[in-house]
Amino acid sequence: MSVDITFTKDNLDACFSRLAKEFRRRNGKSAFAEIILIGGAAILANYNFRNMTYDIDAIIRTTASMKESINFVGDEMGLPNGWLNSDFMKTKSYSAKLLQYSKFYKEFGHVLEVRTISGDYLTAMKLMSGRKYKNDISDIIGILQEEKERGTPQTLHSIQEAVCNLYGKWETIPQDSRDFITEIMKEDCLESLYKQYLNIETSTKQALLAFNTKYPNVTNENNVNDIIKKIET
Repeated sequence: MSVDITFTKDNLDACFSRLAKEFRRRNGKSAFAEIILIGGAAILANYNFRNMTYDIDAIIRTTASMKESINFVGDEMGLPNGWLNSDFMKTKSYSAKLLQYSKFYKEFGHVLEVRTISGDYLTAMKLMSGRKYKNDISDIIGILQEEKERGTPQTLHSIQEAVCNLYGKWETIPQDSRDFITEIMKEDCLESLYKQYLNIETSTKQALLAFNTKYPNVTNENNVNDIIKKIET
């Protein structure tokens, strides 16, 4: 996806509003679709520490005609192909139980219900993914900080419970992620840690992009962490 396109709190809702209108036009007033936001889009919908994301990952529950509506709205609004996608369902952070633990966000056009993943469950997904070249680590810290400020602090126990509900057991989470969350829960100054990890992620992403330019078609989900470790040494 092109980095020239970004989604914010404001245009996120505008995209869904237009999508609902097009879906309704194609399928009628009795049509119904359900979208569950995860990742960066879920962060935008539920928190304030991030102001944009480059893509919208979601579980899309509806008829096949929704894909046509998504493509039509994307073309109309100048969005890249796949602006709304369910590719993450092929990754290890996906769980069939995500719908069960999602919560209502907004309804659009009386035909589209958008739900999100938030709180402990979003943290659990970020821990399972644990990508050091994206915003997974800084997002976890941001969620922890904002939930604490709201008076609904997350605990290691509540996060572990969410992990078990989604993935079966705590040990399914990578060891690096388990060590990280155990230590970060002991920290008080989350704001400075957020900035620190955000800078680390940005540097890691740039280094990985340089590696991929020099060695194209080498990096994949299975070896990316090993490559990052070699880059950092």
